[in-house]
Amino acid sequence: MSLFHQHVPFFLTRARATPPHTAVRAPAAPRIVVLGIGNAQWGDAGFGMHAIERLKAGWQCAPHVEFVAGGTQGLALLPLVESAQRMIVFNAADFGRAPGTLCVREGDAAARHLHTRPVSLHQMDFADALACAQLKGRYPRELVLIGVQPHAHDDYGTGLGGAVSAQLDPAVAIACRWLRRWHAQPRPLA
Repeated sequence: MSLFHQHVPFFLTRARATPPHTAVRAPAAPRIVVLGIGNAQWGDAGFGMHAIERLKAGWQCAPHVEFVAGGTQGLALLPLVESAQRMIVFNAADFGRAPGTLCVREGDAAARHLHTRPVSLHQMDFADALACAQLKGRYPRELVLIGVQPHAHDDYGTGLGGAVSAQLDPAVAIACRWLRRWHAQPRPLA
């Protein structure tokens, strides 16, 4: 045996075999959460819950999309917020507009709006969940608020008012446009 082979490890002297062909993994699709918040027992403040139920009843999406009825869970939604790369939130919010006006806010404007103009206590709790996720560096890359200006949000035991109820289908259509933009493949249920 040569001096070279005695002092250089065997694995360095042999040509490396080409690794077996492995399948190339596509990057995982970003997790998308569509969240409805609110209390369906308090009149127009239940808009978010009614909107998410309308979306669930009529649409399906790719497996990386989750529809969640968050209700009044507030800060308990923190793990959900932290796990989402993209998030759509349905909620009744005070936009300073006529009752039944549908408004969309994106990114920081959505977060600021949820922080500064609460219609009810659950909204403040959800704003806290957003703030905690941001402090921890685990905040959605994209955040969209689809909201409606309530007429009455403190009428316990009543359903949505007519002007607010009329915005459910348009709100779902806006959510589906965002989902298409994010390649979430929204399809109507048959």
